[in-house]
Amino acid sequence: MSELVLLERDGAIATLTLNRTERHNSLVPEFLRAMLDTLDAIKQSDARVAIVQANGRSFSTGGDVRAFYDHRDDIVAYSNETVGLLNRVISAMIALPIPIVGAVHGIVTGGSLGLVLACDVVLLAPHASFTPYYSVVGFSPDGGWTAMLPAIIGARRAASVLLRNETITAEQALAWGIASAMVPAEEIRDQARVVANDIAAKKPGSIARTKRLLWGDVSARLESERREFVQQIVTPEAQQGMAEFLRM
Repeated sequence: MSELVLLERDGAIATLTLNRTERHNSLVPEFLRAMLDTLDAIKQSDARVAIVQANGRSFSTGGDVRAFYDHRDDIVAYSNETVGLLNRVISAMIALPIPIVGAVHGIVTGGSLGLVLACDVVLLAPHASFTPYYSVVGFSPDGGWTAMLPAIIGARRAASVLLRNETITAEQALAWGIASAMVPAEEIRDQARVVANDIAAKKPGSIARTKRLLWGDVSARLESERREFVQQIVTPEAQQGMAEFLRM
């Protein structure tokens, strides 16, 4: 396994930890490939529950704007690769036959929302927050902001958050259904294990079928996000927006 994504196993529980801490766990192809490899290893194991958590101050800050800007000469290929890999990670999390418990602390921005939405149970630290940033940088939404979020919080709320670049606080995320519970930051990993152990004690066949029935097929909507993202990022406003964002 890559040092970018750590995998630990303790009995029936497999824990995946985002570990690109020097860049706030922002999403680049090698990081997303490491996630895919780790999710595949979990799928091939006999684990009955997975936990997704993160090291560092942030859970994950979405696509690495610096990396996008540095690839501006081959931006279409790089965007196709990055968003395509993100979609594969989200789909792999959803398709994993065991439930995923998310332990989310710090900020979540951009496409990293998808890593949270693809969990089955989400515990939030009180200082966690979610901000899109697309309309500020000049990008098109990815990571499930349009493919998954409206079904959870409602179309009007999702539109307001995206169009006005509003931050969803932990309290709002809990009230709106993004999170299952709010837990003190210092207790969140322990509480994630409590939830995971509770699920692991249940009948695995029933759990697997329940998860499969709860999830619809979001692959077509994620693909629409990828297509729109690539079309938008080549525009002058996106190029200017990246430069301005990096100067902030």
